[in-house]
Amino acid sequence: MCKRFYTFSFGSKRLKTDSGLFAISSLFRQSDTGLAEITKFKTVPINRDTKLKTMYALKNKVQLIGNLGGKPEVKEMESGKKLATFNIATSESYRNAKGEKVTETQWHRVVAWGKVAEIAEKYLDKGKEVAIEGKLINRSYNDKDGNKKYITEVQVNELLLLGAKSAEA
Repeated sequence: MCKRFYTFSFGSKRLKTDSGLFAISSLFRQSDTGLAEITKFKTVPINRDTKLKTMYALKNKVQLIGNLGGKPEVKEMESGKKLATFNIATSESYRNAKGEKVTETQWHRVVAWGKVAEIAEKYLDKGKEVAIEGKLINRSYNDKDGNKKYITEVQVNELLLLGAKSAEA
């Protein structure tokens, strides 16, 4: 049996996936912006190893394009490593049954460490458009009242500045 595979590009990384995977719809939506695009088609014999390698490439991977909600908050740890936290808003527009345009905005909490945090501190500001790639991190803590709180964050490993260049860049 053979299956068609698609190769996508995001920054310097390449991702290979097949048309049967659920995640492909989000990759096609991102291709409209030019960040992720189909670069080649290849038909390969399919076996268990091929499927596992393909699924491994998609494991816990997040790609977002959006605008910053504010200037990143940067802290320097005792080890000297920097931590930047900020929020990104992503918007999706569609027409409802009445033909009216509806825009829904989702907010995402983002954390960046090390060099990526330094870049965020230097270049990011409220309203800037960015593309990020990273993974989902879930953590919990107890607040001052003793209630357990849960947080889901995107830990960034790649950051791409979009839009017009600023005077300081």
